[in-house]
Amino acid sequence: MGDGRGAVGGRPAWLQFYDLVGKIGEGTYGLVFLARTKHRKGCIAIKKFKQSKEGDGVSPTAIREIMLLREISHENVVKLVNVHINHADMSLYLAFDYAEHDLYEIIRHHREKLNHPINQYTVKSLLWQLLNGLNYLHSNWIIHRDLKPSNILVMGEGEEHGVVKIADFGLARIYQAPLKPLYENGVVVTIWYRAPELLLGAKHYTSAVDMWAVGCIFAELLTLKPLFQGVEVKGTPNPFQLDQLDKIFKVLGHPTPEKWPTLACLPYWQNDQQHIQAHKYDNPALHSYVHLQQKSAAYDLLSRMLEYDPQKRITAAAALEHEYFRMDPLPGRNALVPSQPGEKAVNYPARPVDTTTDFEGTTSVQPSQSVSSGNAVPGSVAAAAVVAPRQVPRSMPVVGMQRMPGGGMAPFNIASQAGMGGLNPGNIPMQRGVAAPAHPQQSRRKDPGMGLQNTGYPQQRRRF
Repeated sequence: MGDGRGAVGGRPAWLQFYDLVGKIGEGTYGLVFLARTKHRKGCIAIKKFKQSKEGDGVSPTAIREIMLLREISHENVVKLVNVHINHADMSLYLAFDYAEHDLYEIIRHHREKLNHPINQYTVKSLLWQLLNGLNYLHSNWIIHRDLKPSNILVMGEGEEHGVVKIADFGLARIYQAPLKPLYENGVVVTIWYRAPELLLGAKHYTSAVDMWAVGCIFAELLTLKPLFQGVEVKGTPNPFQLDQLDKIFKVLGHPTPEKWPTLACLPYWQNDQQHIQAHKYDNPALHSYVHLQQKSAAYDLLSRMLEYDPQKRITAAAALEHEYFRMDPLPGRNALVPSQPGEKAVNYPARPVDTTTDFEGTTSVQPSQSVSSGNAVPGSVAAAAVVAPRQVPRSMPVVGMQRMPGGGMAPFNIASQAGMGGLNPGNIPMQRGVAAPAHPQQSRRKDPGMGLQNTGYPQQRRRF
């Protein structure tokens, strides 16, 4: 773990190991930078956390993210490479290998540049890998709570080409049975991917909120546009968003206590008779929005993900076993290869890089640029590209990385070094790199495949 001691010229000593390329994102908790490492080929993504709101040290959000990332190890989840602390201002830097793509940019490329859908093999492979990583997290009692296309990364060139990485664990939490209330954590999940139980003020929720988000992402991969594109009312302390609920009800129909028994217990269902209960929505037509036949396996899986009642919503483990993934084309580890022999692969552009911001957040005179590959030769940068403004709500992801070989990161005790003990929210024993055992009081549900890291690609080993 690097720190700010031994500073050279007022800058932390650890900075000498990196050549900064530029900023690749900005979010609630800080900035994300792209840099090249001087001791090995390839690029690295560095997420800088702002100082805590109280101004008295490292952000608890950063500590929580580090604690989770240290304990989990799965091919479809980002993995921490290094952590650096600048003691001068108590800023914290997390380092990950660079992932060239994310689902947001892949979808946008098809919508704005290619003007044609993502091929079925790529959609199926992206979705299967996302579910595979999510099943691992849920099996270890971790809810992500902020799944959206920009937080689902895809590796570019190299041995992990086309491999999905779930990123940005800033809102992730340990949950356990008996379930602890999580509502005090505030509003979670970007509004377009927020489950209806959250919108209606549920005080207890489960990993089912992640599965709703996956359903929204699945639909977006199929149609190249968000399924429930509500307008968010900013500045409200509660999660209730009337326009977002309106968008959901228009597609899925009006929820009823018959189909969703606990609906009547949700605070905003009870308290908003005029807008929610009085307004009836007829003729739900999910299949027409996503252009799927109602009897198709894809529609069946999607509708199970977008089930109103979270207790009936399909789990990640069950989704991996769904018929959709056992039909041709079968999913594969490299989601970006051509779907048919002789078909030309899509050349997805790397995410844009803003070279006008340095690690300290100040500006330089360099033009914005685009990095072509995570395996670029140090010192080489692709042709300049303007960073276009985002048109959808998007907080910045942690940037993904390849799996590190054993011993790739020295163990450290972030809790003791930062003076923050007991940071595992559920005090669940977890061994680094090993799936944690199920909580001894587990009684919520029994998922097939619980605890398994990878159930295996369905009946095939091709397209690798």
